[in-house]
Amino acid sequence: MRWQTTRFELDLSRPRVMGIVNVTPDSFSDGGKHAEAIQALRYAEQLLREGADILDVGAESTRPGAIAVPLALELARLGPFLREAVRWQVPISVDTYKPEVMQAVLDAGVDIINDIWALRQPGAEQVIAAHPACGVCLMHMHRDPQTMQMQTMTGDVSDAVEAFLQDRLDALVGLGVAAPRLVLDPGIGFGKTVAQNFQLLARQAHLLRLGRPVLAGWSRKSSLGAVLSKDGQVPEPDQRQAASVAAALLAVERGASVVRVHDVKQTVDALKVWSALRQQDVLP
Repeated sequence: MRWQTTRFELDLSRPRVMGIVNVTPDSFSDGGKHAEAIQALRYAEQLLREGADILDVGAESTRPGAIAVPLALELARLGPFLREAVRWQVPISVDTYKPEVMQAVLDAGVDIINDIWALRQPGAEQVIAAHPACGVCLMHMHRDPQTMQMQTMTGDVSDAVEAFLQDRLDALVGLGVAAPRLVLDPGIGFGKTVAQNFQLLARQAHLLRLGRPVLAGWSRKSSLGAVLSKDGQVPEPDQRQAASVAAALLAVERGASVVRVHDVKQTVDALKVWSALRQQDVLP
């Protein structure tokens, strides 16, 4: 299967690693470390050296309870980074839900829009439909970042997430967006309990029935922290590296084509071991 993006047609016959670059002061995992453009660019170069296939840059935190960032500030944070990064001839994704930001970064040459709202903000669908080739990641989110963990989902979340993504997929295709441009994300941690997140992982292969690739984002999430907690002490996000790599591998085993991660080198190394085993499995 392939993912059509603005400049690249990505071959997903092997899992692709999407490296996270946050140009924010308040990201849950690495807030402030790469807030300045020069720091973010150096970090992005490091991720590419470590084996990232795609860079995903975000200028607004979507952690639970995060405060929304004004449009002008988001654009100001993204601009200096993107002016340089789009020259690198690697796929660049922007994590945003604002149609105005989508239009601006696509005009700048960005390849992928990664939207936690799955293009449900007014005008977002139209921006994407008007673009001839950009890739899109449609993610499931319950409620919104400010309230999603105050009242989490109920019932069978696997069926509900699948139905939501099918609806969004149908809506975009109905607007003329070619299906090969679309990838689906079950939205781990976005309005789900720990048990529900692991239910989604256990049943992740069900999403493949929708006919599009799956992107999995488990990296350093609070559900991993909950599993690792000991004597009431939950490890900080940067102490969840091994668990994040394990979750990425489990997601790939269950059919994910793209994993969005902070720990690129460790994930790439783990996938090399997984790939070596897979090659043995197909030998006579």
